[in-house]
Amino acid sequence: MSPPAGSDVRGAARAARVTLRAPSAADRRRVREIVDASGVFRPDEITIALEVVDGAISAPGRDYWAVGAYEEDQLVGFAAFGPVPCTLTTWDLYWIAVDPALQGSGIGRMLMDHCEAAITAEGGRLVVVETSSRDDYGPTRAFYRRLRYHEQATIPDYYAPGDGLVVYTKYLAPSVNG
Repeated sequence: MSPPAGSDVRGAARAARVTLRAPSAADRRRVREIVDASGVFRPDEITIALEVVDGAISAPGRDYWAVGAYEEDQLVGFAAFGPVPCTLTTWDLYWIAVDPALQGSGIGRMLMDHCEAAITAEGGRLVVVETSSRDDYGPTRAFYRRLRYHEQATIPDYYAPGDGLVVYTKYLAPSVNG
């Protein structure tokens, strides 16, 4: 199915009205709303999303970094990322979520661009993203592929029976292996 005619223009216009900044504790409720509204996360996964964002807010840059996308001062998307312990330059994208009503408007790409720039500025060279193999995650996997992330591994039944893990990576700096 093709996107509606002019959708790229509308998405660009909407993204132009979005500002990026670090989220605050006041955004916690909205983080929950966005993650819950996606309709794909179990309650325990929502709890983990809040814990990661709380960590990024309370001690930015210690274990986690976070960025929020705001439209007229309302959080409409966020991403959380951080260095992988026991690696030298590998980072994880822990969470990225955009209000379902605004998905496809370029906000997710803005968040990813910001994450990649921040990771590069901190000396990171490799980003690892883990996501689900379920059919309802098809748009998520397509999003990562559009951003030039490469599928590296799958583990069937990882999260639950019928819910496998799909691992994507992207090199931000040249790898020693080419």
